[in-house]
Amino acid sequence: MGPKLIQITSDKIKVIRDKLQIAQSRQNNYANKRRRSLEFLVGENVFLKVHPTKGIFRFGKKRKLGPKFIRPFDILERVVAYRLAFPPNLSSIDLVFHVSMLKKYLLNSSHVLEVLSLKLRDDMSYKVHPVEIVD
Repeated sequence: MGPKLIQITSDKIKVIRDKLQIAQSRQNNYANKRRRSLEFLVGENVFLKVHPTKGIFRFGKKRKLGPKFIRPFDILERVVAYRLAFPPNLSSIDLVFHVSMLKKYLLNSSHVLEVLSLKLRDDMSYKVHPVEIVD
């Protein structure tokens, strides 16, 4: 009974290992289809992902209507993660971020905003006039 029980147990362990291997390979194939390998060079610009969490005020943005990614930052150094160049007003935040928190910045002229000067009256009001007719 002893050797027979050991043989039955070892056969069941082999079946379990085979089924685990099949399940792991299936999950690996599923994950690899959606995985993208990102790698950035020093000096490239990237957007930083901010998590809109209730009650937390980060990077000057708040609540669910805030942007998902904020402004392009320069990459200073690649350690295991990436070290970014922040302006002085964000100096209290850690400078190192994982690649999953970054998105490649592609130069786009629509990202440059023009600042229009307003002529204010003495009562701090101004006249509204259309800048451009779109349609």
